[in-house]
Amino acid sequence: MRRLPFYYGYLIAAACFSIQAIGIGTYVSFGIFFKYLIAEFGWSRALLSGAHSLTLFVTGSLGIFVGRLNDRYGPRIVMAVTGFLFGLGLMLMSMLREAWHLYLFYGLIVGMGMSSVDVIALSTTARWFVRKRGLMTGIVKVGTGTGQLLVPIIASMLIVTYGWRKSYIVMGLAGMFLLMGVGQLLRRDPVLMGVLPDGDTKAEARGILSEEMGMGLKETVRTRSFWTICLTNLVVVSSLMVVMLHIVPHATDMGVPVMVAAGILSTIGGVSMVGRFVTGISIDFLGNRRSMIICFLLLISALLWLQVARELWMLYLFAAAYGLAHGGFFTVISPIVAEYFGVKSHGVLFGIAVFSGTIGGALGPILAGHIFDVTKSYSLAFWIITALAAIGLGLILSLGKPARP
Repeated sequence: MRRLPFYYGYLIAAACFSIQAIGIGTYVSFGIFFKYLIAEFGWSRALLSGAHSLTLFVTGSLGIFVGRLNDRYGPRIVMAVTGFLFGLGLMLMSMLREAWHLYLFYGLIVGMGMSSVDVIALSTTARWFVRKRGLMTGIVKVGTGTGQLLVPIIASMLIVTYGWRKSYIVMGLAGMFLLMGVGQLLRRDPVLMGVLPDGDTKAEARGILSEEMGMGLKETVRTRSFWTICLTNLVVVSSLMVVMLHIVPHATDMGVPVMVAAGILSTIGGVSMVGRFVTGISIDFLGNRRSMIICFLLLISALLWLQVARELWMLYLFAAAYGLAHGGFFTVISPIVAEYFGVKSHGVLFGIAVFSGTIGGALGPILAGHIFDVTKSYSLAFWIITALAAIGLGLILSLGKPARP
């Protein structure tokens, strides 16, 4: 193996960090547009939540296909196509007139563009790092928190200055060129650059090249552990997406100004960066399962606090506790798949796990929006996602040891 002047994996991690920040940050900023769309079109929260959920569902559905393409052909072509679709869907939102436009432009086209953001970034990171996988995944997922911190604030400033339609044009153009450009820095596997994972230069340090390690798809789907991980991701993402979409409308219902409410969402993003980084370190020292248990305990505590939060400072305290858990969950899911089943088919396996989360993440916000439309309160919805978090804790406690050495 030839030695490069620097380990290219660190550039890979920086690129994946950027992809996460751009994609996820833009996605969660939809809550900032909520009240403006309601004011102009008079649509219900359930209808708007449905478009947001369709985006997540399309993202997860195509994630399996994108993971398969990444396993076989690498990430650059995939990122070029999906980055173009991502920006196109956002720019088309500036032409929004009918409800079906919302579902087509945002739900379908943006969803297709989002399909690579998690699968490509995290599967590629898992291949480039083994000993440092937890830490580097945590750093990459800090990108998500960075996006959640900055993009909602940028979106709210754009809306106030230019209106929501022109804001979507600006965000679409920026998202398209950034995702397409950054994606060209990626390489599927360190072997393509003549190195081993973590920058090792001796083959015996790893014993076997990274793309040959682990279980295949057919072997993995027969294991109980794999479906336990998928079901856990389903219930937890359902809980997380309800909060991310409805916390700003919930705060404004309490009389909080929209710019201040956007600050709650940004606080979640900022604190989640700490959660992602700390969880990444925790994974390398405590393991994935124990790290996920800690995240569940934090999430359940935060959701119980949300039920009694009646003042702004209480919402910000919720955002801090929830943000730690939120960041941790999205950091641990890729490494736990790699730990239990290796990286030979990590793209497609991680894609299936993401799709499982997508099902819950798509249905949860719609149910929460419908509950609000009927009861004029989020209380019941918040109790339901608290119960789902408790179920997720039970599932991860039941998870056995890795099915492979």
